[in-house]
Amino acid sequence: MDELLLRFESWTRGEKWRSPGTAVVAAVSGGPDSMALLHLLKALSDGDGFSLIAAHVNHKFRGEESDAEEALVRGVAKEWGIRFESAAIDMPAYIEESGMNPQEASRERRYEYLIETARRHCASFIALGHHADDQAETVLMRIVRGTGIEGLAGIAGTRSEKELELIRPLLRIPKCELLDYASRNGIPYATDSSNSKRKYFRNAVRLDVLPFLERYNPRIKGALRRLAETAAVDNDYMEQEARRAFAESVTRAGEGWTVDRRRFCGLHVALQRRLIKLILNYVTPQAQILDYEGVTEAAAAVSSEQRTTGSLDIGNGWVLVREYERVYIGPRPQASGSFEYKVNESDPVLRIPEARAVLRFERAFAACDNPSEYRTEAFFDESRLSLPLTVRNRRTGDRFEPIGLNGSKKVQDMFVDAKVPKSLRDSVPLLVDARGTVLWIPGLRRSRHALPERTKETKLMRVAVETET
Repeated sequence: MDELLLRFESWTRGEKWRSPGTAVVAAVSGGPDSMALLHLLKALSDGDGFSLIAAHVNHKFRGEESDAEEALVRGVAKEWGIRFESAAIDMPAYIEESGMNPQEASRERRYEYLIETARRHCASFIALGHHADDQAETVLMRIVRGTGIEGLAGIAGTRSEKELELIRPLLRIPKCELLDYASRNGIPYATDSSNSKRKYFRNAVRLDVLPFLERYNPRIKGALRRLAETAAVDNDYMEQEARRAFAESVTRAGEGWTVDRRRFCGLHVALQRRLIKLILNYVTPQAQILDYEGVTEAAAAVSSEQRTTGSLDIGNGWVLVREYERVYIGPRPQASGSFEYKVNESDPVLRIPEARAVLRFERAFAACDNPSEYRTEAFFDESRLSLPLTVRNRRTGDRFEPIGLNGSKKVQDMFVDAKVPKSLRDSVPLLVDARGTVLWIPGLRRSRHALPERTKETKLMRVAVETET
């Protein structure tokens, strides 16, 4: 057995895609890398019992050359007894229509076709021909452009994509070994003429930058690959920690998210930035927002001790709003409208969707005399209430007479003192009597109106507030 095939078999032993009965779609361009991959997979499939489908995309970039590559892959697949699928896509027309750059557009349409082919054949795996030199080039390209640990991890060996798994079994094998393998085994392949054009960044890195660096370190490619492996392990650990922090300190808030600032500030700055990135992953499109400066600025805005309130436009219609210890990250909140609901004596449950709250009204036999409980429930002497009661949000000029305080305060001032975020103030429900007197601000304070008296039997009303999820 060929020496490289032996190593390939050993490296991939135990992988799920090698299980009997599975199906693997191999992306085959016709170049030496993908043709060697197809040959290696065919050799393993004969013994392992998984099925193999060769999929080729003709991008129509190079006319007869592109057609010849398709014919080559088709012929080899037939000779080797491998099912063959192909698609011809007029990429020049698509690029002109979409405005995308050629490489991005080609990648998008190629992956769409591979996924479609995998689903048609009930395959769970798509094998791609990226090899060790591709990994070194990718890491170096990202260093030149600017990157973090995640970028240094380079090309992932496996990645989930729309319930499928993309696998890259050749990532540990240098290009030179694949060429030798093709030569030893008589594997035909095509040479893409565009690979010599330096207008493509990757080609320039391969043809000029890496050879220059090899003058100072002949093993630069190996060094870059080891850097990718180390960074991938470190990045995986950091990502796990970030997701744990996300679960502990971030909650859904409509179409956005709220961050517990106290927990956020207790994290290392590296985790703070990753937490911001996790949240921003929900922005569409992402390219305009997920840059280093944007992430660091957002993390600093949350952790800053200099201000207690403020907002930051983070792009794509998303904002970061800091209000005391609450931080909202998401689509710009729309201005809240007014709401008002009459309390129906025959229905003890009143839902306030604007406040995401439920108020429950019931008879009571004894009143709670613990002021701290007035946040979630309040008791009233019905005989001293001016009915009907109403639940509404604040109005200009609203005043409140808290229990234990002589005189009154503006409801606005109550919110400020309690550090209620400005963006939430218009959604806080107020319990009001028929004369417009504010009886209770659920979650904050109870007024001194209609207090139950202990010296006589009193018909009591209990009102409790619950958060509705």
